[in-house]
Amino acid sequence: MSPRTGASYASAGVDIDAGDRAVELMKEWVRKTARPEVVGGLGGFAGLFDASALKGYARPLLASATDGVGTKVDIARALGVHHTIGHDLVAMVMDDIVVCGAEPLFMTDYLCVGKVHPERVAAIVKGIAEGCVLAGCALIGGETAEHPGLLGADEFDLAGAGTGVVEADRLLGAERIRAGDAVIAMASSGLHANGYSLVRHVLLDRAGMRLDQHLAELGRTLGEELLEPTRIYAAACLALTRATEVHAFAHITGGGLAGNLARVIPDGLHATVDRATWTPGPVFGLVGTAGAVERRELERTLNMGVGMIAVVPPESVTTTLATLADRGLDAWVGGEIVARGDRTAGAELVGDYAGG
Repeated sequence: MSPRTGASYASAGVDIDAGDRAVELMKEWVRKTARPEVVGGLGGFAGLFDASALKGYARPLLASATDGVGTKVDIARALGVHHTIGHDLVAMVMDDIVVCGAEPLFMTDYLCVGKVHPERVAAIVKGIAEGCVLAGCALIGGETAEHPGLLGADEFDLAGAGTGVVEADRLLGAERIRAGDAVIAMASSGLHANGYSLVRHVLLDRAGMRLDQHLAELGRTLGEELLEPTRIYAAACLALTRATEVHAFAHITGGGLAGNLARVIPDGLHATVDRATWTPGPVFGLVGTAGAVERRELERTLNMGVGMIAVVPPESVTTTLATLADRGLDAWVGGEIVARGDRTAGAELVGDYAGG
């Protein structure tokens, strides 16, 4: 650039025209998420949601959550596959919200890129929109930020925030749990979007595996396995609360099954989950073997094949399993809630995995 040429945003690496094109490309996908309460369209300074829809609640409680998809974005970048990572984002946000029994209402996203490639941005938002449809919420807005110099031209990061609503007297959680309740495990679709720093370190760095490498134990390439979208449980969990009595849910993310289940166990009670009730998918064994990762470390980092837990009274077990099966979810009785003499609460895995 000549010293006499004036600087511009474009010369600094930010392409406003490309950003505008990306917005146009994503509009059709955002429209597919619309709920009756959404006011206006994409492109305003703020997303609008008609709160008068909440007048039917006696005491509506708003539930809010925010999350990202972690270093799983690096797998998407490396493979050039961008249309699935949005499912992960919606799952991480809305499955946190549904844990308290709240209905997902709307979410917003934040996409930070090194360079705006309109089609790529639209593909990412398409995935978010498809996830919102599955969760039953609207995508009412977001932000795409271009950060040249901080991120490479093909690098990006993704985060989002969501809001839901629950009637106060239907709020789920530790206060409802009783000794004798059953712990219902719902199968994960794979690694979901947690633990990828460990997974990438073990499989790609230490073991030297390639993302395009076909692995017989997985029945597909490593990249396909690692990009498997996170299962979205929100609609199934809400259907369950309408079909039978549910005391609590636990979303199994970072911290593993025991760590997340312990978050909803009240003082004086303890959750025991029997490993013999399921067999973790082969990808979990692959990570453990390739990295010589101890079982305890695997279990506090990865979901080990269980992505959501429901705690229900014994009389609700049959209806719970039937309702989840109708939704296409593999679920089983994984354990129970027991009383303990001290006042501390917790959860533990016992026994050995089936077939392990």
